[in-house]
Amino acid sequence: MKSELRLDIRQQRPFALNAALHCQAGELLALLGPSGCGKSTLLRMIAGLQHAESGTISLNGDTWFSDSVKLKPQQRRIGYVPQHYGLFPHMTALQNVAAALHGLPKQEQSARAREWLEKVQLGAFAQRKPAELSGGQQQRVALARALTAQPSILLLDEPFSALDSITRDGLYRVLAMLKPQLNIPMILVTHNLNEAQLLADKIAVMGQGCILQEGTPGDVVRQPLNRAVAGLIGVRNIFSGTIVRTSGARSVLAVGDQELELQRILPAGTTLHWCLPQEAIRLAASTGVPGSLAGNISHLVRLGEHWLVSVSLPGTSDILELQCPATIPLAIQQPVRLAVRTEQIHILEA
Repeated sequence: MKSELRLDIRQQRPFALNAALHCQAGELLALLGPSGCGKSTLLRMIAGLQHAESGTISLNGDTWFSDSVKLKPQQRRIGYVPQHYGLFPHMTALQNVAAALHGLPKQEQSARAREWLEKVQLGAFAQRKPAELSGGQQQRVALARALTAQPSILLLDEPFSALDSITRDGLYRVLAMLKPQLNIPMILVTHNLNEAQLLADKIAVMGQGCILQEGTPGDVVRQPLNRAVAGLIGVRNIFSGTIVRTSGARSVLAVGDQELELQRILPAGTTLHWCLPQEAIRLAASTGVPGSLAGNISHLVRLGEHWLVSVSLPGTSDILELQCPATIPLAIQQPVRLAVRTEQIHILEA
């Protein structure tokens, strides 16, 4: 039977935490959110390193935590990869991995540790101590150590955040290659949306101690549930507006002194929050483009081969942001017209 982690916990002190989630075997769930939102605390609760005031945590129907059950970490068979490796400095890479197998005969410890060092592409570095390894190599040793004891669950607490981008990309590939072989739930704590999109099967967005939205990376990014989620995943174009009238099968949305047609029917007078990805906006060549807005450039930043353009709109304090090639000549206060792909407008819950 495939294992499945289920968690439903609550506490008020030392800070409020109210979260429910589940993760199936072979699935990687990313806990995404800013520092201080409770991600690492949730991971420590799964590991048994601290306990909530109430609730339940179970794996495959076996209770790990409840009002009457509080299993110790060693009783849960946790594979844990911390942010700063946690390796023993006086031991070689091989000895560090074998340390997770202290219950086995020495020969079997060494054989299995070598096998996992090969799996993380460090077979040639078995006799090196942590100080002789790069940060990325140390993190691979930590990953091998977490997996060699055949854990019931893998917990990854921001394991890539201290690494440079090239090393991080290499570790992404290693984890992605290992993932199909691991028939256990995997929980990744991260504040990096790109990392979650690359590695996760599901994302749970956390804010102020709560799970605000859970879903596939595509669903969360394209359809954030509300303004809080949209802000946490980096959506820049978040607005409020009112439906001024309906026209056939469409509704007309006021955007300051201008209007956009939505491809859905909403009652006139409805006030709503909505968002729009930057790729759904482009500079229009003429004034006759349907679904377009006029404005003036209020801010302009060169980012490599692109402009990051902020456009103020008449009749509102809202600012639209978009990217366009830096080969286009632009200037502050320049009037522009923006073509908007209105089918990509996403309406947020209040």
